[in-house]
Amino acid sequence: MSTTIDIRLPDGAIKQMPKGSTPLAVAQSISEGLARAVLSASYNGTTIESKTPLIEDGDLVLYTWNDANGKKAFWHSSAHVLAQALEQLYPGIKLTIGPAIDSGFYYDIDAGEYNISEKDLPTIEKRILEIARGKHDFHLREVSKEDALKFYQDADNSYKTELIEGLEDGTITFCDHDDFTDLCRGGHIPNTATIKAVKLTNIAGAYWRADEKNKQLTRIYGVSFPKQKLLTEHLALLEEAKKRDHRKLGAELGLFTFSQKVGQGLPLWLPKGAALRERLEQFLRKAQTKAGYEQVVTPHIGQKELYVTSGHYEKYGADSFQPINTPADGEEFLLKPMNCPHHCEIYNASPWSYRDLPIRLAEFGTVYRYEQSGELHGLTRVRGFTQDDAHIFCTPEQLNAEFIGVIDLVLYVFGALGFQDFKTQVSVRDPKKPEKYIGNHKLWDEAEKAIIRAAEQKGLDYVVEEGEAAFYGPKLDFMVKDALGRSWQLGTIQVDYNLPERFDLQYKGSDNSMHRPVMIHRAPFGSMERFVAILIEHTAGNFPLWLTPTQVQLLCVSEKHEKYAQKVSEFLENNEIRALVDNRSETIGKKIREAEMSKVPFMGIIGEQEAAQETVSIREHGGNDLGTMSLRDFAALVESRQAAEVKVFETN
Repeated sequence: MSTTIDIRLPDGAIKQMPKGSTPLAVAQSISEGLARAVLSASYNGTTIESKTPLIEDGDLVLYTWNDANGKKAFWHSSAHVLAQALEQLYPGIKLTIGPAIDSGFYYDIDAGEYNISEKDLPTIEKRILEIARGKHDFHLREVSKEDALKFYQDADNSYKTELIEGLEDGTITFCDHDDFTDLCRGGHIPNTATIKAVKLTNIAGAYWRADEKNKQLTRIYGVSFPKQKLLTEHLALLEEAKKRDHRKLGAELGLFTFSQKVGQGLPLWLPKGAALRERLEQFLRKAQTKAGYEQVVTPHIGQKELYVTSGHYEKYGADSFQPINTPADGEEFLLKPMNCPHHCEIYNASPWSYRDLPIRLAEFGTVYRYEQSGELHGLTRVRGFTQDDAHIFCTPEQLNAEFIGVIDLVLYVFGALGFQDFKTQVSVRDPKKPEKYIGNHKLWDEAEKAIIRAAEQKGLDYVVEEGEAAFYGPKLDFMVKDALGRSWQLGTIQVDYNLPERFDLQYKGSDNSMHRPVMIHRAPFGSMERFVAILIEHTAGNFPLWLTPTQVQLLCVSEKHEKYAQKVSEFLENNEIRALVDNRSETIGKKIREAEMSKVPFMGIIGEQEAAQETVSIREHGGNDLGTMSLRDFAALVESRQAAEVKVFETN
């Protein structure tokens, strides 16, 4: 019997190690520096601890702070230390869950009689660091369901008991460090000493299991780092993010608002916001028309049976708005939660031949989904939103070319809006949870292979993520980094063999037999609301010149210059430059300050000399004085700036 195992590293190198060696030992065999940096690992695709014994041949990936999975282990471990600190400071509280999230971690607790507030956070932070300095090792151990239940029943913790009751015996693990134990699936750093800096960022309410019918818990958010310098940089980034918050800038720039009387999560677009949104739509409509799409319009509601057929009602019906009952007996409608079933029925309205395909149907369709009130956030999480939706119906032979065509369209959109830093994610099934998906395995395999093939042909930097597919098909997601380095999921492209089956979509092939088309779902923006929110924060409200609602603010020094200002405005509008006259009886200094606050790209100052000479004094946003220009020269300047922007994104 062999006493060694072969361990394959990501670069293809094979390390032969004694059976029972840990990922940490493998790292030490490479270099002491790597060993000090290792936070966690995965073996044969499964997340493990850095001290987990390896007993069979396999593929090993070591994670450091520079890896997303390394940060996840770091922040998940920090959540354990937060929970321990809370138990020490507030005896008798009940712990629930404490996961890592995209930018840190949180822990939900039932605080009982304690009223934990923002003023308590520094004390909790101090205790976390005291615990961390103890250099306590994390140990993951298997526990029988019976013992796990007894542990939390003795602790009188009904939340943990409820979680354990939903788990299968043989799959339950506890994590220990110091004198603290928590129910946990795993993924930890070697010990607490790695946690050098911590900041608790917020306290909020959260319902147990996100159900408003359950008790509201106290959620404490935090973030931690292996170096104090990293925390300092992170806090500076948070301050910049506050300045760029789309909710703040959206109000200051007069783009959108919300009304309690209208309802939570239902944005109202103000004139400037509607103009910005309209320009985005026009931009994409033009690109889609050039790419062979045809525009369609579908209703805001549909019969319940439509969504039963598509499978959406079974998967999401409980989380949707309740059905709308009509006076007719048994007739029920739903607010449209998605556009694809409607587009399937448009396809079904006509007979098609293989010569007609591909059919490309596009719609800026508004949909409605009932998000929990605690999950709503400005424009990024709403209950009513408009998707730049389109569905392509093609033959299997056309799939590759059509998918690549959609990738090109997404890249064109990103280039136009200045999103240059992005990665892609191939989102596939979770093989351990087949019940989450509809359709047969063979068609899923074909769809997943088609996406990977197209991504490789385009040379995309992609990763494969299990369990992130839509329930009806795999997808290619575009993960875009904004100006602050934050990652957002924007455009998405999905391959779907299942809805054509469920809606009995057909076309006549060259053999005169009927065949099923393949369906591609795509949305380069995703939703107009979320895209605008991300665009606001990415640009800090300084939109590209071609997109900004007001390109020029004309500022009259006094009322007697208004007539000439209107003439300038008409000249600019005739040259397709969007101008607005500020003829209020305010000082010119105040008008300039307010135009700066509104982030208008150009200010045209009009006084006695300008009116007499039929010129305009130009000031750029940010304070750069361009001097006095003729109207024709100024129009040429604006047009050349816009042309330069267009050239950049058309080149990209």
